[in-house]
Amino acid sequence: MESAALSRIGLAGLAVMGQNLALNIAEKGFPISVYNRTASKVDETVDRARNEGSLPLTGQYNPREFVLSIQRPRSVIILVKAGAPVDQTIAALSDHLEPGDCIIDGGNEWYENTERRISQVADKGLLYLGMGVSGGEDGARYGPSLMPGGSKTAYDNVHDILHKIAAQVEDGPCVTYIGEGGSGNFVKMVHNGIEYGDMQLISEAYDVLKHVGGLSNSELADIFAEWNSGELESFLIEITADIFKVKDEDGEGFLVDKILDKTGMKGTGKWTVQQAAELSIPVPTIAASLDCRYLSGLKEERENAEMVLKEAGMSDEFGRIGMTGVEKKRLIDDVRQALYASKICSYAQGMNLLRAKSNQKGWNLNLGELARIWKGGCIIRAAFLDRIKKAYQRNPNLANLIVDPEFTREMMQRLAAWKRVVGLTVSAGISAPGMCASLVYFDTYRRGTMPANLVQAQRDLFGAHTYERVDRPGAFHTEWTKLARQSGTGVGALN
Repeated sequence: MESAALSRIGLAGLAVMGQNLALNIAEKGFPISVYNRTASKVDETVDRARNEGSLPLTGQYNPREFVLSIQRPRSVIILVKAGAPVDQTIAALSDHLEPGDCIIDGGNEWYENTERRISQVADKGLLYLGMGVSGGEDGARYGPSLMPGGSKTAYDNVHDILHKIAAQVEDGPCVTYIGEGGSGNFVKMVHNGIEYGDMQLISEAYDVLKHVGGLSNSELADIFAEWNSGELESFLIEITADIFKVKDEDGEGFLVDKILDKTGMKGTGKWTVQQAAELSIPVPTIAASLDCRYLSGLKEERENAEMVLKEAGMSDEFGRIGMTGVEKKRLIDDVRQALYASKICSYAQGMNLLRAKSNQKGWNLNLGELARIWKGGCIIRAAFLDRIKKAYQRNPNLANLIVDPEFTREMMQRLAAWKRVVGLTVSAGISAPGMCASLVYFDTYRRGTMPANLVQAQRDLFGAHTYERVDRPGAFHTEWTKLARQSGTGVGALN
């Protein structure tokens, strides 16, 4: 008989995310064993569990004791750095695990690594889940959004725990079984790509309001707080309002103005854009946000370009005009509408990428359910996700959020304001690549006819790539240059 003192689950890897997730599990009443290669991290976690209410958490100091302290079938969460450290941890644990036991990787892993590990551990009879975890340190401790993919049996073994520790929203816990293979990691990757787009769009709204509207940080804090009580209600809008309130403790003014404009990144945004390209899915808003992060890294080059172009006569005034109260109010409202409409396009791109990958891999992803589990816990959590969930409930085969009747109506209502803001950024010389990319995506997607006919003619002329016709079936090739010369309107005919 197994001892009643055995833990229900184990967790290896006790950096901040690991510690917080372990405490979350223990607080929900599930006895947990924890392990870390550095013993001091185990002691630290045990101390935190004691201080936070004598939570049912026990520390283990070697892989064997750790594994043996968990009841069968064992489930072990690993939260270590993606890549080689995951393989090393799996190797250390799998020596002691038995057939039917399960490893759950909670890191930001490349989905193909998860698929490789699924088949590797299967040789030993072990089950595997690749589980996206979103929400940062706070989410891990108090309720993240969880995206587990891989073995359904493994999910069933721990779903009671996952349902309890996930963020809770009015229509259930923010976790669902995503699908087979590396689907959980892939969904988390696209979530992060959407997050890139969201953050870029918000920074552009800030840029316009600050440099064209001349708004102060205090005014910006009030505006974002107000926006957070309406259709834009979301974690990112809420924290943006907070950021504008913080004074610099080491000097005058506000802290946000002292932060160097160079953006860091971990790679999930890049993967998203690469995958979109592989699958021929347009994600211009997400790609624009990635490009902006790369451009932000060119700080010295940008400063030099500013100087060179100023000397050449470039104005740096951003077309700022003394705005009346009414004009300022209208600008703020226009920017709010432009931000919302741009956001719809960004999410549409992410959802279409998920569907394309799901079709390619046979994952059978439920897009409405994914929108639902992102409503709480995660970085892109937003009231707006409920509308996305409902759009896919109305029509699971919806080609694009833009053509959902509700979103179509909302975008049409905001189109004039959106175009005013994008036009304003162009004339003022403020780059707003995310808003522009979203508008271009919308304006291209809604056109039944594009100038791609000319591109096809060019490809056929120089490469004999053939083209199709609008009036009859088949592939056609034309001797363009010869015919043009015969008609007397070819190259040089005008001289």
